[in-house]
Amino acid sequence: MLGLIIIGGMRTLRLFCSCLLVVGLESFAFSVNPPDIGTRLEPFMDPYLIEGMDGVQLRVNSPRAEGVVLKFDQAWEGAFCGYCTVIHDDGRYRLYYRGLPDAGADGSPLEVTCYAESEDGINWIKPKLGLFQVRGSRDNNVILAELAPFTHNFSPFLDAKPTADPKHRFKAMGGVSKSGLKAFSSPDGIHWSAMSEGSAYRQEGWVFDSQNVSFWSESEKQYVLYYRSSVDGIRAIARAVSSDFIHWTKEGQMRYSDSKSTVPSQHLYTNQTRPYFRAEHIYISTAARFMPGRKVLTDEQARAVGVHPKYFNDTSDSVLMTSRGGLDYDRTFLGALIKPGIGAENWVSRSNYPALGIVPTGKYEMSMYVNQDYGQPTSHLRRYSIRLDGLSCVAAPFAGGELLTRPFRMNGNQLWLNFSTSAAGGVRVEIQDHDQKPLSGYRMEDSMELIGNEIRRLVQWKSNSETKSLKGKLIRLKFHLSDAELFSFQFASPLP
Repeated sequence: MLGLIIIGGMRTLRLFCSCLLVVGLESFAFSVNPPDIGTRLEPFMDPYLIEGMDGVQLRVNSPRAEGVVLKFDQAWEGAFCGYCTVIHDDGRYRLYYRGLPDAGADGSPLEVTCYAESEDGINWIKPKLGLFQVRGSRDNNVILAELAPFTHNFSPFLDAKPTADPKHRFKAMGGVSKSGLKAFSSPDGIHWSAMSEGSAYRQEGWVFDSQNVSFWSESEKQYVLYYRSSVDGIRAIARAVSSDFIHWTKEGQMRYSDSKSTVPSQHLYTNQTRPYFRAEHIYISTAARFMPGRKVLTDEQARAVGVHPKYFNDTSDSVLMTSRGGLDYDRTFLGALIKPGIGAENWVSRSNYPALGIVPTGKYEMSMYVNQDYGQPTSHLRRYSIRLDGLSCVAAPFAGGELLTRPFRMNGNQLWLNFSTSAAGGVRVEIQDHDQKPLSGYRMEDSMELIGNEIRRLVQWKSNSETKSLKGKLIRLKFHLSDAELFSFQFASPLP
């Protein structure tokens, strides 16, 4: 194999060496069992399909702050609101979060679960539901009350299982280590009931005291649960699976690509793992990274912003991880996804925690939401906008660079890219066979240069723009980029 690489020239050798740096020996597994990507979208959020990079890099992109969308300013909400979940449900946006006006132990009887909704993901209302009397009034947006400890971290999802019973269209988990996790369901996302008498999942030790998230995985054909655990005193993540959402089997601790072990390199307070809505075989984790004892504020600064005395001795931000199922998280991006903002109020304990869920909020845009000013009178939820597929990308400078994919099979008639270039930059694409030999009609010199900034642009070569003759064959893609960013690619079928 090495002989073939050397014969192929020094550029191929450099690509091979880059591959070793990015993914190590995983390329061997690809050569034995190359994936069939069919017609699915493949965003560049991990190095899974990358064999080598020369002059380009995988880069995490900073979402754009769009302002406060919800203030936790009601008497039953308060400074310690948290563990938010956002669900996009057929044109309606639903927000769930813990209401807690006063600090207390996990499972405080003051904890309630609140609900807000929006038609666009930007402008939110708190409907007066009248379901529970809280602080002497039913004039509130509370959907669960007097149900501690399950209201501590209640985290719902919209069940995507094709055969899901409409009476259980929404499902949720809640609970702490003492109670175990209890399963709930709802037909409408507002009226909830327990699915069984006892807990659905128990485990001994330091577990569950965070937001424990679950969903139906269509790619794995099972329900999956990602929950708070600990390894060697570090806040970590573990996983369990179920066929019916009631009976769960522990799979084990998650492993992290940067530490190459089940011990994360930093405390991960929440995991916020959910399938990406445009490519559900990829799970996006916008985890909260917690830095215990990393005190930024002085006592005087803390008093000035009104933060609770116990909640400014640490700091936190968010990071991007991904998984394609099983017990592995890819942590290619070690820097922050969202950094704390300007101002002392952003540098307190347990702030900057992302809500669970990234949702579409425009033709070219998606949004995520972040819980900020924790433990302060100004506690709120802020929206951040992101280009579709734009959490990360393959980025190239003006000098240019190349990316070579691993071999794969596909089932699409045409190749489409999500990319952006400068006025002087561009993108070209070559299709190769398994042995990196350019295919006739799809060579780099035949590729029409792509210039612009588009979510979906057809790749064309001089003689054609169709790839249907390559269906089912083992191929590679080679991208040449100059002053450009490549976010995703897709072989589409049928012809659009």
